[in-house]
Amino acid sequence: MGDKANAHPGAAGRATTADHPASVRNVVLVGHSGSGKTTLVEALALTAGAVNRAGRVEDGGTVSDYDEIEHRQHRSVQLSLVSVEWGGYKINILDTPGYADFVGELRAGLRAADAALFVVSASDGVDGSTRMVWEECAAVGMPRAIVVTHLESARADFDDMTRICAEAFGADDPDAVLPLYLPLHGAPGPDGHAPVTGLTGLLSQKLFDYSSGERKEAEPGPDQLPGIEEARNRLIEGIIAESEDETLMDRYLGGEEIDFKTLVDDLERAVARGTFFPVLAAAPAAEGARQGLGTVELLELVTGGFPTPLEREAPGVTTVDGRPRELKLCDPDGPLVAEVVKTASDPYVGRVSLVRVFSGTLRPDETVHVSGHGLADRGHEDHDVDERIGALSAPFGKQQRPLTHCIAGDLACVAKLNRAETGDTLSAKDDPLLMEPWEMPDPLLPLAIQAHSKADEDKLSQGLGRLVAEDPTMRLEQNPDTHQVVLWCLGEAHADVALERLRNRYGVQVDVIPHRVSLRETFGGRSAGRGRHVKQSGGHGQFAICAIEVEPLPGGSGIEFVDKVVGGAVPRQFIPSVEKGVRAQAGKGVAAGYPLIDVRITLLDGKAHSVDSSDAAFQTAGALALREAAADAKIHLLEPVAEVTVLVGDDYVGSVMSDLSGRRGRVVGTEQASGGRTLVRAEVPEIEIGRYAVDLRSLSHGTARFDRKYARHEPMPPQIAERVREQAQSTP
Repeated sequence: MGDKANAHPGAAGRATTADHPASVRNVVLVGHSGSGKTTLVEALALTAGAVNRAGRVEDGGTVSDYDEIEHRQHRSVQLSLVSVEWGGYKINILDTPGYADFVGELRAGLRAADAALFVVSASDGVDGSTRMVWEECAAVGMPRAIVVTHLESARADFDDMTRICAEAFGADDPDAVLPLYLPLHGAPGPDGHAPVTGLTGLLSQKLFDYSSGERKEAEPGPDQLPGIEEARNRLIEGIIAESEDETLMDRYLGGEEIDFKTLVDDLERAVARGTFFPVLAAAPAAEGARQGLGTVELLELVTGGFPTPLEREAPGVTTVDGRPRELKLCDPDGPLVAEVVKTASDPYVGRVSLVRVFSGTLRPDETVHVSGHGLADRGHEDHDVDERIGALSAPFGKQQRPLTHCIAGDLACVAKLNRAETGDTLSAKDDPLLMEPWEMPDPLLPLAIQAHSKADEDKLSQGLGRLVAEDPTMRLEQNPDTHQVVLWCLGEAHADVALERLRNRYGVQVDVIPHRVSLRETFGGRSAGRGRHVKQSGGHGQFAICAIEVEPLPGGSGIEFVDKVVGGAVPRQFIPSVEKGVRAQAGKGVAAGYPLIDVRITLLDGKAHSVDSSDAAFQTAGALALREAAADAKIHLLEPVAEVTVLVGDDYVGSVMSDLSGRRGRVVGTEQASGGRTLVRAEVPEIEIGRYAVDLRSLSHGTARFDRKYARHEPMPPQIAERVREQAQSTP
């Protein structure tokens, strides 16, 4: 792998069109914010010859060009793709945001890739969210390797980081997380820190010196060999333990020297199967240098050790009516099945879709069928339309390099798919298919917004539609009770990006307003009311009188209307009118403007006029009767209560439970989960968990996640209810 002969880098600045899935590698970079993922992408591109020595692509710009939001916020907020060529292979490098608010972009990267590089900073260590992603990859058997960055830090210790990684990622088998190389240190500087200038290959026992700016191979001196013997023996034992040759361990323990090729072949198979996870080191090239430390070794690991798209089991596929469909694995000549893994808007070319092709070959100007995607609850409509494919390209910074086609196993950007959204399936128009969706995180932070001006109001609907089309982790809600427009986001940073995109990309200025929870009202006891609507204004007047009784019902009963009129006091044709008026008033509320629920309203008596009574008059009388009954009764405000489940590390269980209690929550149970975590179940008023997505992340240092679902409405404590009533009365 990394100890093979030097590979030949591809031509600089050239877009590579893969001709066979075996020549493609799709790798996603995973790591917390600030771990050095984007810097590593640039270093790999530089080494592969895709950029020049100044770190720039041939016709200007850098490989790490972000959109304007990323420049202003100094962090990556979206999935990006860089394609490079190395040794005859096309490598699609997917760089993901490290911040938890953009986990949807990370999930898209995992869907598009066949292997993952976990980037860990030597100065920061491994955080809880990175561990959780590792577990996600383990659950689906995705091959992984670990890259240690920031070795230039004064407190960086590669050996210590390798131990930390083994503890964090090798819970089942720490000997499956081992380094392939050891750092080679130069002379100590004035501060006593010895910089890393190269690597020592443990299998080949060769030195790879990067101090000149290019990788140079050398033989170690006799005094250097004993220092690597222990690490080398442990690596060989770890490789042999994963070997399919059951005699290999006995031969090794018997003193036989296992040849280099056998070890490398077994290592590559173990990495591709996802049973061995090598640790490597990498650092960007110094100014003017051509190769960054460890970048050659990484590229060789990706091409030699990571699986081809042919080795990945594709997600399930069905016909659009739900019948299972068997597909030959990653066949460029098979039926077209591709998936939109990311949607973005370009100010010049419009919508651009990043697509992973799982079967068949995608070509420009052909018509495909767009099927998707089951996210109607998030403001995304289902699709079942034909669309014409625009130009195909490979992104590189702000550039789009044209492609002639995109085969099964490869990735490409497609222009002007105006109806397709993230998660949609592209297939042949005469053979429409649908891919099994990947899991999307549920947005749990509400952001209530309103148009800043009348001009913004006219553009708001279109801007919001385009925003949620790009981001399936965002949910758009038009709340019928509070009449608020609510964007549900994953966190504060996610919300900030949404507002900035509305403002700068779609030209819509919005104001953030306090989010209102949908409360309800009910009667605290039996009450009666009389509605009298009598008006005379010349000609036909209006005459309707009705008497009602209201009594509370158990929770979940809704509104029950009962007719007990005797003797025709209210003519039969006007009884539905009374009910209609009562229900309309109940929908508007009788105390604080929230819908009335769980009551029985009984019509007892009334009066009518042979000429002046009408449907409208009795509707008005019914509403007046209900308001009068409410004026003489105790009205309870009901608040929605959510069932909340929190998955949290055992170290934070006490803090989480205490915090839930402080939110008027009731913990109803706990159960032990895998990986040293606990599942806490509680019932919490929704008014108390509006910002829980943010607060829980802070409380658990990013290691916990929660779900919520509506349970029921319950009476609100009197002091809080009184405050809500006062606010309702003061609101114009």
